[in-house]
Amino acid sequence: MASIRLWTREELILTFNLYLKIPFGKMHSRNKDIIDLASLIDRTPDSISFRLGNFASVDPFHINRGIGGLKNGMNQVKPIWDEFFNNQEELIFLSEQILAQKEKTSIEKKFEDVLFDIKDLKGQDVIRAVKTRVNQSAFRQMVLSNYNYKCAITGIDIPELLLASHIMPWSKSEEHRLNPENGVCFSALYDKAFDKGLIGINTNHEIMFSDSIKKKKETEFYIRYFSSLENQKINVAQKYLPRKEFLEYHLDTIFNKQIIL
Repeated sequence: MASIRLWTREELILTFNLYLKIPFGKMHSRNKDIIDLASLIDRTPDSISFRLGNFASVDPFHINRGIGGLKNGMNQVKPIWDEFFNNQEELIFLSEQILAQKEKTSIEKKFEDVLFDIKDLKGQDVIRAVKTRVNQSAFRQMVLSNYNYKCAITGIDIPELLLASHIMPWSKSEEHRLNPENGVCFSALYDKAFDKGLIGINTNHEIMFSDSIKKKKETEFYIRYFSSLENQKINVAQKYLPRKEFLEYHLDTIFNKQIIL
């Protein structure tokens, strides 16, 4: 009788990495991403899908919806979940390092498209830059997946045009830098408008306009790109809704603070 192969910590971390990056409705064994991970760690797609269900069983979002996921095995995945929410930056970076190793590449090579401009940095500056860029890339994947790879305002679904906008800025909250509840998927124009406080999102998830934008309501660009948006609700996230306290922070400290001359 063949012995049961226990799951390693590395395998659970890689599966959690994938859990954060794919929509709940695509956690089936036919998903290419699941098949690819199964091949990397010599598991079956069904076993990966089952572990993803375990992570869903400890995810507060699904628990609050009354969807428990697959509870058998949840004790194995709960420590990984808790570790992520207690130390997001370390676990995400570690998961990407392990993934690169399994793919037989280096993390620098895998993320060369976002690391191309750090070649002149030295020592600890390089280490910090690599970690930051890799984590930002992972955050982007999480947020875009959470909005089904569509801009939350326009519905644009071209990934090259989409950005993961922090609600509470990266520089202001180390604890929540990689929290998917602190991100919204916007196309470039609205990402910049949100970042600069020209538009805001209230706690009902409705779009608000700053006084600066409203002063431009007679212009062609306002009519074309903004006029239909005020008070419109953003698209609903797949799993992680924007957290109320993050939205309130943006409204209190960023929104309506810019002046357009």
